[in-house]
Amino acid sequence: MVVANQKGGVGKTTSTVNLAASLALHGARVLVVDLDPQGNASTALGIDHHAEVPSIYDVLVESMPLSEVVQPVPDVEGLFCAPATIDLAGAEIELVSLVARESRLQRAIQAYDQPLDYILIDCPPSLGLLTVNALVAGAEVLIPIQCEYYALEGLGQLLRNVDLVRGHLNPDLHVSTILLTMYDGRTRLASQVAEEVRSHFGKEVLRTSIPRSVRISEAPSYGQTVLTYDPGSSGSLSYLEAAREIALRGVGVHYEAHHAPAGEPAHTGIQNSQQSNPEGMQ
Repeated sequence: MVVANQKGGVGKTTSTVNLAASLALHGARVLVVDLDPQGNASTALGIDHHAEVPSIYDVLVESMPLSEVVQPVPDVEGLFCAPATIDLAGAEIELVSLVARESRLQRAIQAYDQPLDYILIDCPPSLGLLTVNALVAGAEVLIPIQCEYYALEGLGQLLRNVDLVRGHLNPDLHVSTILLTMYDGRTRLASQVAEEVRSHFGKEVLRTSIPRSVRISEAPSYGQTVLTYDPGSSGSLSYLEAAREIALRGVGVHYEAHHAPAGEPAHTGIQNSQQSNPEGMQ
């Protein structure tokens, strides 16, 4: 699943690490691929990513096997990370001259032989070769959208890029999930943006939205996700609910969230014609 939006500050990295941690805490084996040269996802997961550490740069440019750079996340069992270092900032230029430059990440993931349930790829806030590599490697795109006035600006270009990649390089790629982030139930603006996004994208939008939360902002400074930093916070519960919704969608379970007052977790009603739960998601 590719987490992409070329607009910065919409919650891509925050959503990637917290959804990954939520899925891992539910029993899934999850790999986070940090494709952002800033390495914020690696920081949030407590993974060392100074210049000497083997990183996703070595995988893309030097053809190092992915298994040699993946590290287990200390706080969450079943969660792994392929870190990004500052070297990745120059990878866009170095990739230009390489053979099969758009599909190098795809080949690395296909050659990775460890069992995984989910791979989440955190993209940089741009539409360059790093993001194209992610789109070629992924099956689905998750787009975090901030509940602010400029939320939908630039989204058209991302969707066009997804269409181009689907048409030429990865026919299975599709936008499966829209996640509303930084939702402030006290403002009319947030409600209007959420309503506009839901009317435009329909069922792709998760019923669970992520509230503005101080705890979510504080957690990375301690090298943790909000799930381990403050498990009872509204942000933590919202990410758990969003991850549950993504997992249930993956096995065709009909999901309904009943809207709760601001700051409280949504209640869920789940209907499944086969009465089966995905493994580890009871």
